[in-house]
Amino acid sequence: MTAADFDELRIHAVRLSDASLSRLVEDDPARASDFALRVGPLYASFARQRYDRQALEALFALADNADLAGAMRRLADGAVVNPTEGRAALHTALRSDLSAAPGAKASSALAREARGAMATLIDTLAASDVTDIVSVGIGGSDLGPRLVVDALSPVAGGRFRVHFLSNVDGSAAQRVLAGLDPSRTAAILISKTFGTQETLLNGGIVRDWLGGGERIYAVSANIERAEAFGVARERILPMWDWVGGRYSLWSAVGYPIALAIGMAGFEALLAGAADMDAHALSAVPKHNLAVWHALTAVWNRNALGAATQAVLPYDERLKLLPNYLQQLVMESLGKSVRLDGAELRVQTVPVWWGGAGTDTQHSFFQALHQGTQVVPADFIGVVRNDHPHVQNHRALLANLLAQTEALANGQANDDPHRAYAGNRPSTLLLLDALTPQSLGMLIALYEHSVYLQSVLWGINAFDQFGVELGKQVASRLLPALHGEAEADDPVTQALLAEIRQRA
Repeated sequence: MTAADFDELRIHAVRLSDASLSRLVEDDPARASDFALRVGPLYASFARQRYDRQALEALFALADNADLAGAMRRLADGAVVNPTEGRAALHTALRSDLSAAPGAKASSALAREARGAMATLIDTLAASDVTDIVSVGIGGSDLGPRLVVDALSPVAGGRFRVHFLSNVDGSAAQRVLAGLDPSRTAAILISKTFGTQETLLNGGIVRDWLGGGERIYAVSANIERAEAFGVARERILPMWDWVGGRYSLWSAVGYPIALAIGMAGFEALLAGAADMDAHALSAVPKHNLAVWHALTAVWNRNALGAATQAVLPYDERLKLLPNYLQQLVMESLGKSVRLDGAELRVQTVPVWWGGAGTDTQHSFFQALHQGTQVVPADFIGVVRNDHPHVQNHRALLANLLAQTEALANGQANDDPHRAYAGNRPSTLLLLDALTPQSLGMLIALYEHSVYLQSVLWGINAFDQFGVELGKQVASRLLPALHGEAEADDPVTQALLAEIRQRA
């Protein structure tokens, strides 16, 4: 996209500045149906976004100019879409076989082989007396599996209770291990390099607690380091450099998922994501849910100037989705230079945040309705409940629908304290039911939307150099905490002195 493209979006935003969402809907009776798409068990309504048909046509023209269809094909075929590291990003090959490109075919074969190894290890564990699994990892090695296990663990098929340990804070390990029996527990260490500080420190605690490495498994690209840690080679599952951590739950990184919901459930999760892959690759932009979602995000950020984005799942089982999306979206799109290294002249990713309804209605929704900053939101609901509490589910859905309506339409009142301005945009995503298939489809939708946004902005969605500097400084400061060195920064020197005095 060029500066002129973004200027055109802003022109449309100015044209629409006095058009309320309620008026846009009223003036266009077909808007509710025409601004909606269904892909299998996933329905999306964009009718309450602050664009009209003319602005939407401009957005679709951008999609054509940026060749989003070609970008999706390059991703699936294993082209180097991560040029700063010279890599492909073949997470689609972990769950689907939609490309005839040799590299993608070979990657799909490796993924199938890894799933076979996973199934064998699960069968071995199922024949033992192990009842609990501690999954040790951080970032992409934790957030995806943790989300899926928390969302789907009631699903029949899994034999094991899975617990997650990520934070280097020793109290996290203490809490996770409390109440578990080391004689009936196994552990998985997930780290691509097997050099992640948090994972190795926590893994050491768990290894000592278990009394050795006999019931420790690993998922890593560095077999030698895993073996040196005490994990037998036959208990090590592979990772590859063509899959980034935040896109890796579909790989052997999903081993905790398969343990929690069963291998059949894990395969259904992959199948749902593969369905979204097929849709994103084949559907034309005007009927492509991933394209709509990406264009809407760019519109809200660059035309309307929204600095934050809320994600609000109205299902307790999806309460970790905001945490997961914070990494997926902000680590992927938190860039200020273009692919060629030139400085960007437009804003990229907003701050993503959120929480589960209805709890959040009693915390930050005051700001959403009456605050000075307009916050676009993705609301996510589930039509059919899996519990017997019918009245609760109806109340949940009523609140979901009410909040999107109230944010859009507002309400006038002579008392300004009781007036609601409305005109607050949102997208509503509805799952027919929360199943492995529908959850896989939902997560894949966000993956593809993130990638397409990066194409529109001309940035790299697959590197994350921004997380490295803090780690490097922390490594330099460890000796200072032991009193073996001094910090260079004067503020850090003062803070270290305070810590030493109180320790």
